[in-house]
Amino acid sequence: MAGVDPTLELELELAAAGYRLVGGCDEVGRGSLAGPVSVGFVVIDPVKAAALPGVRDSKLVSAPKRLALVPQIKSWALAWGVGHSSAAEIDAIGLVPALRLAGRRAWMAALPAARADTVLLDGNLNWFGSPRQPSLMDALLDAGPEDPAEDDGVDVPVRLAIKGDLRCLSVAAASILAKVERDALMDVYDGELPAYGWSGNKGYGTAAHREAIEKHGATGYHRKSWRLTASQQG
Repeated sequence: MAGVDPTLELELELAAAGYRLVGGCDEVGRGSLAGPVSVGFVVIDPVKAAALPGVRDSKLVSAPKRLALVPQIKSWALAWGVGHSSAAEIDAIGLVPALRLAGRRAWMAALPAARADTVLLDGNLNWFGSPRQPSLMDALLDAGPEDPAEDDGVDVPVRLAIKGDLRCLSVAAASILAKVERDALMDVYDGELPAYGWSGNKGYGTAAHREAIEKHGATGYHRKSWRLTASQQG
């Protein structure tokens, strides 16, 4: 799968099922020790969308190439947005709710330009929609109204796609937008606190990063509810 370019196959399936505008969504930074979790979101009309050469899962694209693709992705999409949840928010509410919050922020950033009829989400967990939201299959089967319980999710049908960032062009495009914005934030944080090497490790738990935390302590950009050092893991 890693050697195959993503396509619009799943997006076109959703269009054929009656969802004219499809949102592609992916997150970056879920497993890092420092910095935000970031969610990218694009809205497309799969029937009218063209191919987008060079767009793949952000992990498979070099940093200069990702940067060059950003304006192309923004021109290609009908709407786009990136949302972030900070380390403090992750500590306060937990990772999955923080993902949902970042997803809602990305959705709201895109909303003035276009509203997706459904969302194609990378992975096997629907962290984007309402926690009590019916699955897309339930929606297609007309299973009934949603539970009106309070939550911070987006009220939209969600289709989960395992390895969606590898398979689905809209999801891959969203992953690149999120990755570029988050990396830029980590570069800014590195300028403020260079001892942690964030311009290189982007907040992930490298040995050098953990050693820096042991030596200098955790910062306001660290997820303090996580096990940050080797001694904590022991």
